[in-house]
Amino acid sequence: MRTSSWVKTMPKPKENQLHPLTALVKNKSGVLSRLSGLFARRGFNIDSLAVGETTDPRYSRISIIVKGDRETLDQVVKQLNKQVDVISVKDLSDRSHVERELSLIKVHASTENRSEIIELADIFRAKVADVGKDFVIVEATGSADKVEALEDLLEEFGIEEIARTGRVVLERAEKRKDEKPE
Repeated sequence: MRTSSWVKTMPKPKENQLHPLTALVKNKSGVLSRLSGLFARRGFNIDSLAVGETTDPRYSRISIIVKGDRETLDQVVKQLNKQVDVISVKDLSDRSHVERELSLIKVHASTENRSEIIELADIFRAKVADVGKDFVIVEATGSADKVEALEDLLEEFGIEEIARTGRVVLERAEKRKDEKPE
């Protein structure tokens, strides 16, 4: 039996796709512990987790980057919504959103290569957070890809330590109809 060349097959779902979620939760002791325990018990793979207080100190926002297919994501959202301390959960996979990460990178530096490290930081719009006799600490903020690209380039100088925040995510504000596109 011949198959027509014009017949399109549906693409296979991406099993290890990253899905950004935000959860508004009550800002009280033990909430993060219970939620991370939930993820561990269910075998969900968290790629990134960041938590911070909102403008209302009664609540915190949790940014979660979950790795998995659509079925896994649906299960994560359902399980989070069942928790008493969870106010709301948003799946931002198909929504316009802003995602950032902060990385502090301690790089070995000598008098010969210090200016090269600083120039590299400037190219990535990173900041020099600290300078010592034998090192420079670079502060990079941006998408995970940008931060990782800078880290890769700084490897040649010798990275002593890295501290990363994990990704924080917020849904973009919708533009008004009368607003001009950027």
